[in-house]
Parts: sequence; C-alpha cells; structure tokens
Amino acid sequence: MKLLSFAFAAGLTVASFSTAATAAEITGAGATFPFPIYAKWAEAYKKDTNNSLNYQSIGSSGGIRQIRAKTVDFGATDAPLKGEELEKDGFVQFPMVMGGVVAVYNVQGVPSGKLKLTGDILADIFNGKITKWNDARIAKTNEGVTLPEGTITPVYRSDGSGTTSVFTTYLSQVSEPWKSGPGAGASVQWPIGQGGKGNEGVAALVKQVPNAIGYVEYAYAKQNSIPFAQLQNKSGKFVAPEAKTFQAAAAGADWKSAPGYGISLTNQTGDEAWPITAPTFILVPKNPEKPEQVAEALKFFDWSFKNGDQMALELDYVPLPAQVKDAVRATWASDIKDKSGQLVFKK
Repeated sequence: MKLLSFAFAAGLTVASFSTAATAAEITGAGATFPFPIYAKWAEAYKKDTNNSLNYQSIGSSGGIRQIRAKTVDFGATDAPLKGEELEKDGFVQFPMVMGGVVAVYNVQGVPSGKLKLTGDILADIFNGKITKWNDARIAKTNEGVTLPEGTITPVYRSDGSGTTSVFTTYLSQVSEPWKSGPGAGASVQWPIGQGGKGNEGVAALVKQVPNAIGYVEYAYAKQNSIPFAQLQNKSGKFVAPEAKTFQAAAAGADWKSAPGYGISLTNQTGDEAWPITAPTFILVPKNPEKPEQVAEALKFFDWSFKNGDQMALELDYVPLPAQVKDAVRATWASDIKDKSGQLVFKK
C-alpha cells in the first residue's frame, strides 16, 4: 500500500508535529455496512491525491476491538458507543454517511420489491414462529402474489455486527416477543437459521439457499442483485428502500441529542420513511499517540464530506446534511488533541 502524506485540503491545516517528516500508513477496520462506499471513496481519493487508504471490512465489533487495541488508526461501527463508553475509551465518535438495512430473500417466482412484510411478520420469521412462505399472515399481506410452501431459512450475521444491532433494534421496536426474547444487540441468540460472516456472507448465503431470507445493507442487495422486500413503516405505509425513503427517516433528526452523534433512525414516523435506516460511525482517539496518523485519517474523511456525496447517492447511501458535516468538523477542531494539548485538526 502506498504511504500517505498528510497535507490538508485548501482552507484546512494540520497542527505541526515533530514526527510529521515521515508519511504515515493509515489503516481502519470495522463495519461492513459502509464498506462499498468507503471502498469507492478510497478509490477516488487515490486518483485525486495519489494517497491510499486500507480499510478492513471485519464487522463493527471487530473494528471496536481493533481501535481499542490501537492496531488501527480508526475504527468503524454501525452501533454507536454510548457516552460513558466514549469517555472510558477516550474516543471521539462521529457519523460519516447514512444507509438502510433491507430484508433480502430468495423465493422462486417472487421478483424484487413484490414481497411485502410487516415488522411483526419479519420478527416472527426470525423468531421461528412463521416457518412457511405461504403462511396465512404472509399471504394476507401479499394478495395476488403466488407464494410457495417452502420452508423459510432465516440467515443472520454470525459475527458481532452493527448491522445486526440496527436490525434487532428495529425488531425489538415492532415486536414485543422479539424484545423480550432475543432482544437487541451486535450479537444475539438467534432461535433459528444459518449464519454468514459480514454483509458479504449473508448476501452470498441468501443467494445460495432456496427460500432464504436475510438482512444486509442496501448496497449489498443491489450489487449482488438479490431481491428485497417492501416493509410497512410506523405510519402504516409499505415503502421500498431507496435514497428518498432513507432521507425521509432522517428528516428532522436531532444529531446532538446523544453523545458522539449516536442517534437511532429506526422506526421513524413519516409516510415515506424507510423503517430500518441508520447512520454509520467512525471512532478515533481523542488524544492519539500518533496524531499525524489521525490527522491523515481526518483528511480522508473531510475529502469524502466535500467530494463524496454523489458517489454515496450512486450506491444508495444518503450523505449527511451540510450542517451535520460542519458540526462534525467543529468536533474534530475542538476535541482531538495530541498529548501536549495541541489540536490535531484546525479549521
């Protein structure tokens, strides 16, 4: 991998460090949810700056472990850390982009978007209470659609996953039996089904296993041409996953209401709101041992904020609102300091 320089873009500077004479190799690890857009940004970033970025798509739990172990320069997670965890670990957390988690399926004769599911039906499928595609409840919700008798195989993440945290948070919001049973978390005890590693593994399994259903980030469904279901939202409307329904879920979000911008966008009101929408987050040390490394990482994130919106939309992610990007930059400029108290990022 090419070594990275760390001069900031026009209008932004990096504090001077005595170690800044040598370029740093920047690494990140974590969430698979944003991997497609991070990969696309990194490719464009290298063409624009000749600098490279190495990101390991290993799941949110793995990313948190690696940044805690100081083996990477930044971690990525879809399940935001709470304020007390951020304080204990000495991390600054901020969102980078938003996307949607979708229910993908492999049901012969049912094209993408033709299957409709309610939240409680989806929860009961993953809870093992609905086991056949022609179950009366599914059939009633899908009048006019021919559903097979096939036995449903739920597919879930076998690794600790922010995507799982988002998905099971939603299931807990729409189903009391799920909330009091498996519950919400990056890892839960799945009652039934098969496990796949990463969004990639779940997508591959759903494609391979007849009558399977799983959950992945929308970009994985599109890139792998896997059918996805419409979901009934909190307002009672059946909606399809796309940029406008993700944006509808984020409309009016109060990003400052939780430490580290760690808000939830699942099960939001609004006729067009996609019910499993989520931001994805970055973790960097508040007082990094190698500040020039974090400075270079912030350069990449800032470049992505400035240049990456159209690329995000092309992959059906939703860029952050301009005011949220500005707030994140202000957080960088006030909260990230080297051991001597010198700011790592300056506007």
